[in-house]
Amino acid sequence: MGANTSPEQDELRVFHTGDHACGYWPTRIARDLVLDPRDPRMPQLYPMALGWGFRRSGDIVYRPHCQGCRACVAVRIPIAEFHPNRTQRKCLARNAHVQARIVAAERTDEQLALYQRYLRARHRGGGMDEHGGIEFDQFLIGSWSHGRFMELREYDGPGPGRLLSVAITDVVDHALSAVYTFFDPDLPERSLGTLSLLRQIEWAKRDGRDHLYLGYWIDGHDKMDYKRRFRPLEAFDGRTWQPMREDAA
Repeated sequence: MGANTSPEQDELRVFHTGDHACGYWPTRIARDLVLDPRDPRMPQLYPMALGWGFRRSGDIVYRPHCQGCRACVAVRIPIAEFHPNRTQRKCLARNAHVQARIVAAERTDEQLALYQRYLRARHRGGGMDEHGGIEFDQFLIGSWSHGRFMELREYDGPGPGRLLSVAITDVVDHALSAVYTFFDPDLPERSLGTLSLLRQIEWAKRDGRDHLYLGYWIDGHDKMDYKRRFRPLEAFDGRTWQPMREDAA
């Protein structure tokens, strides 16, 4: 399967993966479409691929393509139209003293320690809770992406501040893409996942970007439910991006 990028360029190759366990519904079998990871044009193709409903994991750019299931819906926030709701405004006010820093996508010991704490608390037994530095780099950074880390830190005196959250964020023409976020699992009252997205939206607005891509939303899945709270939201129907209905889920 392929699609021409231009008359002067080779065909873009897209592959089907084999069947594998679904990462969201344990009783289901999944398959993906994957752009050829060996294609040297991937840094240039990736922004277009986001617009086609794909997302990135390490060096792999993929889109779910499961037989008989279309539950995973790519969604994005139109930045100019977004306004935080009452709950989100309270989250921002509660964390007004937390500062966001945009840093290079390079792993530090402090980030790795927080990542491992997060995985042990949120994904114990799921195959990721033993990740070390190599897995961190492979999963979150990759070799060609134009990513940045957005750190959220709490300062109560001199020094680097307490690291609360790290949002791995890809920076492309006209958009940001939220790749993955991990945060202090012992502070549920701070709503650090929501706060990280709100700060990514602020970053996108400050830089004049059109969209923040959120990956996939799944109707009825608890871990994906938070995404529908960011309104307005656009969903990819396989051909075009359409406003998601306010009554969705």
